[in-house]
Amino acid sequence: MTFPIDQVRAEFPALSVRDSEKARIYFDAPGGTQACRPAIAAMAGHLERGTANAGGAFATSAETDSISAAAHAAVADLLGGAAGEIAFGPNMTSLTLAVSRSLARGWDAGDEIVLTRLDHDANVWPWVMAAEDRGAIVRWLDFDPATGTLRLDALPGLIGRRTRLVAVGGASNALGTLNDVAEIARIVRAGSDALLFVDAVQSVPHVPTDVRALGCDLLACSPYKFFGPHQGVLWGRAELLETLTAYKVRPASTEPAAVRFETGTPSFEGQAGVLATIDYLEWLGRTIAPTPPESRRAALVSAMEGCVAYERGLGERLLAGLRHVGARLYGPPTMEGRVPTFAFTLEGHHPDAIAETLARERVHVWSGHFYAVEPVKRLGLWENGGLVRVGLCHYSTIAEVDRLIEVLGELAGAA
Repeated sequence: MTFPIDQVRAEFPALSVRDSEKARIYFDAPGGTQACRPAIAAMAGHLERGTANAGGAFATSAETDSISAAAHAAVADLLGGAAGEIAFGPNMTSLTLAVSRSLARGWDAGDEIVLTRLDHDANVWPWVMAAEDRGAIVRWLDFDPATGTLRLDALPGLIGRRTRLVAVGGASNALGTLNDVAEIARIVRAGSDALLFVDAVQSVPHVPTDVRALGCDLLACSPYKFFGPHQGVLWGRAELLETLTAYKVRPASTEPAAVRFETGTPSFEGQAGVLATIDYLEWLGRTIAPTPPESRRAALVSAMEGCVAYERGLGERLLAGLRHVGARLYGPPTMEGRVPTFAFTLEGHHPDAIAETLARERVHVWSGHFYAVEPVKRLGLWENGGLVRVGLCHYSTIAEVDRLIEVLGELAGAA
């Protein structure tokens, strides 16, 4: 079936907003996508109907408990895990900081962790600080600046009997590189008993995710980057989570094991929105599937497979356009091994100036470092303003890509 882009776009109210009769083009998806209509309605509906804290005998509390349980189960289906392995939080960074403290309790001076030069700082600095607290040693996995891909051939040499953790990204928020997490897991298992933590914030919105198949121990992502509200999600193997001590107050729940990382009262309206976001993705999967999916999980996989195919066409169009205007691309040169996030520079133009020019044309992109401290420094761009980043997703269109290239072409011609 042809991807139903008109139906998809109708599910996102923000896409119809116009400024001075100009439609907005949202190419800022890596920093946060627009929210789908069902998520917006579910959040408002929960608050309008009556909200309450969890665990009460009265109606609003019981309804809140029901929504929360359903949201945990829905996210588990999206990731391929179990509902009891899901924790919600305010964002991925907060959850990663929390779990880093928990894991580091078991580290000793001289233990080692492995981080990468390709990751967002939320998957770097929490671990660096935890290592400093415990006297652990940080080892670094580099990437090839020419292709933006991790040098996995060097990974076995960084892993040993004292390696306690390897932290990697599912996809780079700066360069779009899609990492081979299953292969990384194989290497880690072959050389150590280390845990594997995956920052999947940039991969979950674009590719099917199966935590069992990936072979990781912990994975974090952000619903506000896959068409829902501001929330963070942590998945962890139940067997592992049961062994961890979470930093929480005494009355907070400890069952199932994941919820011990849900410190304080969560955003139940946010969880309602996440549940509705999964409903939207399920609708998309059932709409495009060649045969009716047998489960919500199957429908969600169908949705993401459809997004992969549709976004590939968009990405190929953008890559051709960037070549045409003479932009310098950083990261994988084709759509193989990447998500549709593209970083580039244009000779003679500061990244901020490019973003400002595009903003005047209602094209929303980011410039700078995007919290990807290590990649931007490794590329030697930190002192020069970093990069321009364009992020597509499944509600983007070919016409929008062409408009971006048109404006960049005008800039390049003026250089």
